Amino acid sequence: MGAGSDRAHGAVSSHRRRRFDVRVVPHRRRSPFRLRDWRMRTKLATVLVVPSVAFLVLAGVQTGALVNQTTALSDFAQQVGIGREITAAVHRLQQERDRVAGELAELRRVGAGGDRDVTIAALKPLETATDQAMRELRQAAQPLTDADASWRVAYSEALEAYDQVVYIRAAVPPAVLGSDTILSNYHRAIDVLLNLLAEPSPGDEHPALSDAVLRYVQLARVKELSSRVRAELYAAARAGRYDVEDQVALSDLRAQQLTALGAFRVAATAEQIRRYDQTSVDPEFLAATRLEERSLPSGGEPEVLPAPDWWAASEDRQELLRQFEVAVLDDAVRQADGASAGQLRTTLLVAGAIVTVLLFALLISVLVGRSVARSMRLLRSQALRIAQVELPDALDRLRTVSGGVPAIDVAPAVVRSLDEIGELAEAFVAVHRSAVSVAVEQATMRRNVNGMFVNLARRSQVLVERQLELLDDLEREESDPDQLENLFKLDHLAARMRRNDESLLVLAGTESTRRWNRPVRLAVVLLAAGAEIEQYQRVRHESVAELHVVGHAVGELVHLLAELLENATAFSRPDTVVRVTARPEGHGAVVEIDDRGLGMSPTALAEANAVLATPPAADVAAVERMGLFVVSHLAARHKIEVRLHASGDGLTARIRLPRELLAADPGPELDPPGASRMLTGAIAAANRARPVELPVAGRRPDPAVPRSARPVPVRAEDVLAPAAAPVPAGGGWWTRHGPATTPSVDGIPVPPAVPVTGGTNARGLPVRVPMAQLAAVTRSARPEQPPTRHEPDPDAVGGMLSRLYSGVRRAEAEETREIPMPRGGVPSEGGRQ
Repeated sequence: MGAGSDRAHGAVSSHRRRRFDVRVVPHRRRSPFRLRDWRMRTKLATVLVVPSVAFLVLAGVQTGALVNQTTALSDFAQQVGIGREITAAVHRLQQERDRVAGELAELRRVGAGGDRDVTIAALKPLETATDQAMRELRQAAQPLTDADASWRVAYSEALEAYDQVVYIRAAVPPAVLGSDTILSNYHRAIDVLLNLLAEPSPGDEHPALSDAVLRYVQLARVKELSSRVRAELYAAARAGRYDVEDQVALSDLRAQQLTALGAFRVAATAEQIRRYDQTSVDPEFLAATRLEERSLPSGGEPEVLPAPDWWAASEDRQELLRQFEVAVLDDAVRQADGASAGQLRTTLLVAGAIVTVLLFALLISVLVGRSVARSMRLLRSQALRIAQVELPDALDRLRTVSGGVPAIDVAPAVVRSLDEIGELAEAFVAVHRSAVSVAVEQATMRRNVNGMFVNLARRSQVLVERQLELLDDLEREESDPDQLENLFKLDHLAARMRRNDESLLVLAGTESTRRWNRPVRLAVVLLAAGAEIEQYQRVRHESVAELHVVGHAVGELVHLLAELLENATAFSRPDTVVRVTARPEGHGAVVEIDDRGLGMSPTALAEANAVLATPPAADVAAVERMGLFVVSHLAARHKIEVRLHASGDGLTARIRLPRELLAADPGPELDPPGASRMLTGAIAAANRARPVELPVAGRRPDPAVPRSARPVPVRAEDVLAPAAAPVPAGGGWWTRHGPATTPSVDGIPVPPAVPVTGGTNARGLPVRVPMAQLAAVTRSARPEQPPTRHEPDPDAVGGMLSRLYSGVRRAEAEETREIPMPRGGVPSEGGRQ
């Protein structure tokens, strides 16, 4: 026993190794000169090392420093270039300040009788020139918005100081403020502008450029001190006298001027010193100097200079200094631009060399990486195609196959290289083959299991139908109320067993055998579904619209609704009712089944709706929740939307029927004139439950009532048969019984006058039998005479057998893998094969 088990185990293991041990063997010799045959680590090393070394050696050493230097020198050149606008604004401010000093002295000398209009007229052109110079400065400073922080701070301070000058101008004509207060605003604005002029700094690497900035800054300070001296002397000339503070201020300004001039001579070039000496011996420059010397104290009081002569001479001297200042500044600008351009050329040359090396390295990387990328791209495309298209399609084909299992072809690998990517592609294909092989085996096993389910269900159906026929015979002959009630219960349990068999067919993927070829009223379908459940007495049809359902879907729709009604009655309190409504909505119809019972938690409700939306595969969980599984698959088969909603202390099942399942009114030919009245009577009988003395199942029947009028169990076929079409004499293909004998008035069936009940409940009240009235008006519950049999039409039987035989021949011609059967066939119930 043990040896046999070991041998079996070894055989299975060997079989698995033979199936899954797929070895990838190169189909040609590897060549070291073929780029696509290189190993992965070689390719990756080549792709990464060559560009990395080139970048680290060249780009890392030179690019960063050169770019930073070029940017710094470019900003420096722009800041030096804007010195032209700064010195122009300073020159205009100096003119305005010096003239304001004289006008304030004049206004204080004459007092309130001074002509302020003359002062305003004299200052207006100077103010206009200053404003124009500041506008040009603002325009020139716009490209420097991203300059270094120190320059931006100095520039903002200069604008703020100039705004104070503009604000203080209104206080000059009335002379309401002191001269020192007004002139201090001008001094501050000029000092801030000179500080902005000295902001450019090329760094310690360029001392020559730093000296150039220092030279024009020192000269600008010499010019500013000369302008301050002019302002003091012009104010004294307009006032006609010197104050004690004026002599002290003049002495201090002259001393500072000599110091600044000495600093300029130290920093200036020889050419600049020569040009300054030429400017200082100019006649206009000397004329102003001689007038200024007359104001020096020489053993006595200094001379008060004539105001017009001094202003004209000093203006000429300031203009000469301005011209020299522009020349020095231009030298600095040319020097800064030259350094910036030279640095830019050096950076471009180095960057060009770096780019050349990088392009060469990139070319090598592209050649190597292109091989890797192409293989990876092809492998990725094949893997995605296998994972997202080919394998799911194959599984779907195998999952939905109804005949033989088809052959599934697996495409070869798309990457033919001999590196690791090629081997990986072969591995993907091997995995794909294994997955398809396993899926084929599962499909074959699932087909066998489904065949077993179908055979068992069909056998059980045959037994249940025979059981129902036997129960019908026993019910016709039984007169004992107690035994008759037990027979009724057995009849109902048999009907439920038949529905379980149909659920097994749904589980196996087979369609229902109960079909109608004509439209049926939706109200009749709902009544038929109620007749399929145990607690049919609790179902109330509140409002049912006048709609018709196509015949081919009636049987499975009845099954679906019966499962939902069974669930509603099983999980609700016995003293409550289940309400059913149906109404048209949009292009379809909506059926709602509302119960008052246990309800469901939000999580369980969400899980149930997910199962209803997407039918799951058949497994153990599906068998445990057979009703939900069956509803889900039947709804998906007919595109019916089923949703569960929480409503108070219960649930509401909402069934949305699509337009394809609804049919038009079949008219008088397919719907007899008495059908509406029959349906109305059946619904009314199903909804009535009054405590009256009625013959019910389980009591002794009234001798006055004939046996044929006793109530019988109502089944779905009993409700659907008369609603589908008029029953011809001799019975229809949907019934088990013969022709019906129904009371009628002028050929129209008439419902019974007294509603039929099905026993009493615990309180002694009669229990309603839904659809009993409908059964009563559609066929006789207890026929008195055996049905008259009519011989079938030979031509019709011959045509049916011919079609059956042609179908059998087509089935035998198909190349399918059938379940192996024993030679003698499978014995069925009753010894039949």
